[in-house]
Amino acid sequence: MEQGVNTALYYKNKSLSDTFSIVPTSAISGEGIPDLLLLLVQRAHKTMQERLTYTDQVQCTVLEVKVIEGLGTTIDVVLVNGILHEGDQIVVCGLQGPIVTNIRALLTPHPMKELRVKGSYQHHKEIKAAQGVKISAQDLEHTIAGTALCVVRNSDDIEALKEAIMHDMNDIKDRINKTGVGVFVQASTLGSLEALTEFLKSPEVYIPVRDFSIGPVHKKDVMKASIMLDKKQEYATILAFDVKVMQDARQMADELGIKIFEADVIYHLFDKFKGYVTALREERKKESEKEAVFPCELKIMPRCVFYKKDPIVLGVQVLKGIAKVGTPICIPSRDFMEIGRIESIEINHKQVEIAGKGKAVSVKIVGRNAEEHQKMYGRHFDSTDKLVSHISRASIDALKANYRNDLSKEEWNLVRELKDVFKIV
Repeated sequence: MEQGVNTALYYKNKSLSDTFSIVPTSAISGEGIPDLLLLLVQRAHKTMQERLTYTDQVQCTVLEVKVIEGLGTTIDVVLVNGILHEGDQIVVCGLQGPIVTNIRALLTPHPMKELRVKGSYQHHKEIKAAQGVKISAQDLEHTIAGTALCVVRNSDDIEALKEAIMHDMNDIKDRINKTGVGVFVQASTLGSLEALTEFLKSPEVYIPVRDFSIGPVHKKDVMKASIMLDKKQEYATILAFDVKVMQDARQMADELGIKIFEADVIYHLFDKFKGYVTALREERKKESEKEAVFPCELKIMPRCVFYKKDPIVLGVQVLKGIAKVGTPICIPSRDFMEIGRIESIEINHKQVEIAGKGKAVSVKIVGRNAEEHQKMYGRHFDSTDKLVSHISRASIDALKANYRNDLSKEEWNLVRELKDVFKIV
């Protein structure tokens, strides 16, 4: 009402033509959903009757794929328009491609029974819209829930129907990462899979998708996800949206080290995956701390030489890059002479782990072996020499793998400069 819209609680609304009905609902308890459905049905019956016209063209959607004892694989569908006959040739969307088969049986539950509840069914020669129907036919195992069902009225239409029926599936296939690197996603229907892949594709989220499937997570899905173990460990995961995970699949995932994240809300799925990736990367950072060498270039301040030998304690200015505890230091101008690793850094008598560009700091450099212990300021090097971090191919790879976003563009430029200095291929 504050926005200038006429509204009223649905059970108090006496004028549907000029007042919008409001139905209080709860996503947590489900309260209000039956009322909302009732309102929609009443609204359609009272005000849209003339526009809700029946047509002979078959309009049918697959809701669920089930294996029924004595019938094999069946599909539950909603027939919105048209008529289905026993023996009709139909085309449905499948994971491996379009499925062309013939209706073997048209089944409905007995009066006052629910289609999804297991029990006996009534057989029909034909079914007219609109209602829910269970269809029994061959080759329905890979049918995708949430897709359309088409009836072939003459043989000339089959190829066109195949192409039309696979349109939505092909759209999702186009979202697959062409590099072959990404997560494996699983959803209950094509619609939910489409929503999930669209969300993961968005720039603010972006998680590459390598492959997908629809329905419960089986062992074959775990095997597909395991391909990523040798390529990128954080992507050796299955994002299972609103689907069950079979026990044998869960056991295989535990054995192979495949992570399966389950959720009924897309954002929760994303949060779980991001939390896992963050934890994994932090763990890798800790493991690669000794191997990853941050780039730095230091200038010795001649009036701030505190200890000349074993350990060498100098006042330096960070000209470029990042001075970090543990960084190996060498002097290119002295035939790449190594003098040790930075054991500690002090700024205003306070110990710090790192010091950025422009900082004046005191560093303690300790030799790693007997040869480095013998290096002495004033004899082997002096204030005219620049100190740089001793990088290698392995240290660059470790930086790229675990600290790519921790270094600025300027710091990566210094890595490239040092790479040329050390003639690293």
